[in-house]
Amino acid sequence: MTARAARAVRTRERILMAAAVRFADAHYDDVTLAGIAEAAGVTVQTVFNHFGSKEGLLRAGIEHFAGAVADLRGPVEPGDLDGAIDALMRHYEAFGDGNWRAVADAERQPVLRELLESARGEHRKWLETVFAPQLPGPETSARTALVDALYAATDVGTWKLLRRDLGRSESETRALLRRLVGTLLEGSGR
Repeated sequence: MTARAARAVRTRERILMAAAVRFADAHYDDVTLAGIAEAAGVTVQTVFNHFGSKEGLLRAGIEHFAGAVADLRGPVEPGDLDGAIDALMRHYEAFGDGNWRAVADAERQPVLRELLESARGEHRKWLETVFAPQLPGPETSARTALVDALYAATDVGTWKLLRRDLGRSESETRALLRRLVGTLLEGSGR
């Protein structure tokens, strides 16, 4: 890699890191390319050159940090309730506030709606994989209903309600999520 190409990669990384902080700490409408450029030590034109728009920067940032979310969730052995709750807590403690802001902003921002639909699909697949041993047979209404209930119990909104709105500690939230999910799985009849 040439020195110029290496500089471009470092510049892109600085912009992505600055954007991650801004998008995590503020609503979409409150984030500006000028603020991101300033935090990254570049010009707005440099941000445009790399990402084309604020929407392009958001998409690139989500793609860039998707691996971090996967690492936080880590491999969970199918059927391991405690491992699943620990994985969710690692994810939500790191990204939960930013995720919740994205949910709140999605009504006004089509790009966020689209990204959230994709994330919701991934979360549902994760639930079906992690809890596969406890789920009813494939393609049944009982299975769909249980996955829906598990989704509600493990959604970032549930984490936010417990951690932020009700002021529960991380360990209390972990215990409550485990209780919710455990109760759902025990009641599934498998």
